[in-house]
Amino acid sequence: MEAWIAGFEGTPAAEHLAMALALLAAVSHAVFGALQKGRHDPWLSRGAIDISYSLMALPVALLLVPWPEGRQWLILLGAAIIHLAYKYAQARAYDRGDFTVVYPIVRGMGPLVTVAAAGVVFSESYSAVQWAGVLLLSGGIFSLSAFNLASVSIGRRRLLAALAWAMVTGVLVSTYTTYDAYGIRETPNPFTFLAWFFVLDGVLFPWIALRHYATMPDPPDLGPLFRRGIIGGLVAYVSFGSVMMATRLDKVGEAAVLRETSVVFAALIGWLFLGERVGPWRAALVVLIALGAVIVEFG
Repeated sequence: MEAWIAGFEGTPAAEHLAMALALLAAVSHAVFGALQKGRHDPWLSRGAIDISYSLMALPVALLLVPWPEGRQWLILLGAAIIHLAYKYAQARAYDRGDFTVVYPIVRGMGPLVTVAAAGVVFSESYSAVQWAGVLLLSGGIFSLSAFNLASVSIGRRRLLAALAWAMVTGVLVSTYTTYDAYGIRETPNPFTFLAWFFVLDGVLFPWIALRHYATMPDPPDLGPLFRRGIIGGLVAYVSFGSVMMATRLDKVGEAAVLRETSVVFAALIGWLFLGERVGPWRAALVVLIALGAVIVEFG
């Protein structure tokens, strides 16, 4: 598999593979977000998902891929710390606001900041048409969130807290996207980075979730939660693994933009499975988001 991926790097075929991986990440990331926000407490859902994918990745990391060497351990540790901050902020946001309000803000921040950061870190350049696509996509995402606010009935203070945490989470999304792209490019075998990333990333947050569980007045049954954790762990492999590999094969900014079409799929999930309304205006905004991604990719 490593040799197969290496054969793609630097070729025109890598662009097509990266695009497919980024779109796969978009679909699976929407599913992943819904799993965390569903009927289970977001702190507990995330903790169950993390411990599940950490344990499932451990034998792969120990037995099937080369171990990290030297500074690669520091890169992996840095990734784990950034993702811990991201997950904490996201749980805070989900704890205070509706999925259809919080999720679009988080994803709308990502493309704008990531494309700019990729220009600085990786010297990526984008045409004026592509920047227009980025603005269209992010504007559509933010408009979708604003439209969803009309149906929110929570208090003003709680709403402002949800919006603030969502924006912090969005900045952290762009931070980990850029950092992970750097990490997977600095590791000779990308599967070494992926396997050990999942092992280390799943170690820290479950302790926060456990503390949260201990303070709950009516803690839920852990059986269904662990089943959701295993499913979420498998989805995480597809979601995070796909976008990380896409950033190794092609432009980081383009992969980030395509991944944020997850908002389109999140709207469908919210409507079909979480009982949230879509309507014609929301559907029109979803089309604009998809159009912005197309412009960035082919502009």
